[in-house]
Amino acid sequence: MHIRRLALFAVTSLVLAACASPPTPPTLAEAGIYSAGQGSAFLPYAQGIARHLTASGLKAQALESGGSIENLKKVDAEPQRLGTAFLGTAYEAVSGTGAWTAGKKHANVRALFPMYETSFQVVTLRSSGLASLRQLAGKKVGVGPAGGPAESFFKGLAEATGLQVQTVAGTPAALAEDLKAGRIDALWQGAALPIPAIKEVADNSDAVVFGLADDELAAMLKRFPFLSPATVAANTYRGQGAPLKSVAAWNFIVAHKDLPDADAYWITRTVLSVADPKTLHASAGPTRAANAPNNTVVPFHPGALRYYREQGINGLR
Repeated sequence: MHIRRLALFAVTSLVLAACASPPTPPTLAEAGIYSAGQGSAFLPYAQGIARHLTASGLKAQALESGGSIENLKKVDAEPQRLGTAFLGTAYEAVSGTGAWTAGKKHANVRALFPMYETSFQVVTLRSSGLASLRQLAGKKVGVGPAGGPAESFFKGLAEATGLQVQTVAGTPAALAEDLKAGRIDALWQGAALPIPAIKEVADNSDAVVFGLADDELAAMLKRFPFLSPATVAANTYRGQGAPLKSVAAWNFIVAHKDLPDADAYWITRTVLSVADPKTLHASAGPTRAANAPNNTVVPFHPGALRYYREQGINGLR
């Protein structure tokens, strides 16, 4: 009887060990993650994910890019690449409705896992006297990389509100320096809070950070119905004493539909199994399986869906 119990214990231990063991290692030799430029929120997030994947057995690196639009174009064409993507821009990609798509539906893009929410704010120097969107009429406004989502959404907001401005493209870091030097009048950016480029200006200058007035918010939501209202808590930035109204949407890591299912599963499981996502990057707190349902825009990759089903998260498409 004692021997039988020992045998049963050994078999049970082997089964439990097998269940607890990591999934089959990835078949990919390496993985690049298209992100954004210096001073963006996407780049350091992607760098954190790449470090974790590399430490877990898949050589990965963050690749600088122009942001969501470029990332979606590249992922749609490259089966072995991942990308960071703002869901608002992803909606334009998969539906072919964004002007930048020229009517092309990016049908190869699939979602893997959630990153964090993006909300949008504006920062100016207090000495300029500019403290609202309407006051930017006729001014130079930095909007991030040319063709990037920040530029696309600001132009849509300007059209919806009848605002005439001169937009200036560039990396968020370079535009922050331009603002401090007086070469532009304002900087509009979107990222996880606090937005790095806006925080840098607020931390090192006498600056004003502001969001949208009620009518501007309504116009933005009508123009981009996949966005949602958001609030930026007081003191998110130095000198910001009151909450700000804004708009927001989620960001997801995306991949090509032909990324092998086993690899999509391994990557999703490896990232979402981290006990404290903030160890990946400070902005990665919301990088959890429970936030997957926030994506109703991009079809999920079958490999990712396998992981979510294992976690009891059903109803994703």
